[in-house]
Amino acid sequence: MAHTETQDTTTRRDFLYIATGAVGAVGVAGMVWPFVSQMQPDASVLALSTTEVDLSPIAEGQIVTVQWRGKPIFISHRTPEEIKAAENVDVASLRDPQPDSARVKQGKDQWLVVIGICTHLGCVPLGHQGEYHGWFCPCHGSVYDTSGRIRQGPAPLNLELPPYNFVSDTQIVIG
Repeated sequence: MAHTETQDTTTRRDFLYIATGAVGAVGVAGMVWPFVSQMQPDASVLALSTTEVDLSPIAEGQIVTVQWRGKPIFISHRTPEEIKAAENVDVASLRDPQPDSARVKQGKDQWLVVIGICTHLGCVPLGHQGEYHGWFCPCHGSVYDTSGRIRQGPAPLNLELPPYNFVSDTQIVIG
């Protein structure tokens, strides 16, 4: 009979250890979850990871601004004259040499999509301004052409290109 009592005591003791450990693990998980959860990106940021834009209402010669990841994105529906001016530039004369063809999607050269932040100090340039009729940053005088390439002023680089793709002839997805 003593043998049975020892076996029952061990079994009860094992059960109490397992139950206590399980309750402790649940308690620790309950305390850690809020910390892990708060490290996740906010839903508003996740919603902006891609931005769809309908190009059909943008008139030729018009520049529109949309938001992507909290940044302004300039979408320019370039005229044939603007495209020709951008293509006829001697690339070797540019501070940040890049041909116009490298800044647009093949077959869609009427659409220029750039991040609207000056590469000098992060200001937002004004469209259809400056000597080259592209963008002008009034803060320090940087001038960009119709391809978003730096032509004058202190900015060291061209306006950045965001990742984007055409999903149809009149629809793009940025990001």
